[in-house]
Amino acid sequence: MSNQESIRATSTQIQGAGLGLRIPHIKHILSTEPDIPWFELQADNWLYAGGLTATLRSAICERYPVVLHGVGLSLGATDALDWDYLKAIKVLIKDTGAHWYSEHASFSKHQGRHVPDLLPLPYTEEAIRHLSERIMQVQDFLAQPLLLENVSSYIQYEDSDMDEGTFFSTVVKESGCDVLLDLNNLYVSAYNHGIDAEHFLQQLPAKSVKQIHLAGYSQQDEFLIDTHGSRVSEPVWDLYKTFLQVYESVPAMIEWDNNLPGFSRLNIERQKIVAMQSHIKPSVLPREVY
Repeated sequence: MSNQESIRATSTQIQGAGLGLRIPHIKHILSTEPDIPWFELQADNWLYAGGLTATLRSAICERYPVVLHGVGLSLGATDALDWDYLKAIKVLIKDTGAHWYSEHASFSKHQGRHVPDLLPLPYTEEAIRHLSERIMQVQDFLAQPLLLENVSSYIQYEDSDMDEGTFFSTVVKESGCDVLLDLNNLYVSAYNHGIDAEHFLQQLPAKSVKQIHLAGYSQQDEFLIDTHGSRVSEPVWDLYKTFLQVYESVPAMIEWDNNLPGFSRLNIERQKIVAMQSHIKPSVLPREVY
């Protein structure tokens, strides 16, 4: 049995270094079957497509374990949850055999109007209750834990009365959800607001972190912008090293959406995760989160 066949036959969980699946790479992946342990599918790109698109999706899911990542739920909005959207997500989870579904601690809709960004919530007790209650509703409907992702931000609210780490970790504990830790988002937000990214890491419930995103950013004037359009920047790799020194290793992947390189170049970037996971061992520290 080949190594790839062994992965398909024995993998009961997502582990190691994966990649975000992008449509231009699918033909290459299906023809060469590269030794990638898992892929993340952007759920909103696959919800309602039929025909050839559905055939390609099925072909990938027959060969590789997958997880789903959404951007369309607007989880933190005050508008009612979109149950039709969630029904489609539930069908997609079943059709793909996805191991989990993740969404963002953000909103992108207000009074029926959509904005082309993932906006952060104010860091208040009221927002904690609101977001936690909605997460629990989603989890009850899907009958599985949701992975909650931290977002990059460029604004701060005057009404916030706590830092992002306290807000995010409290929501995780209150709702019982798991965490998709985006280290690029974390670094971008920390740089833009002049705060300590490692302080956020120290507040996370460690056993709740199930997946990591690594991506590239760009700089515009005094701000860093989460563009996903380049290789992972060195400060983000450094933050990943810090994570590995303190926490148990969890599945990590490269997110690359714009200025998309060829698959081989993308896989070289993924190999950096493999090397770091192999050579940096986590230290067990006497911390409350354990």
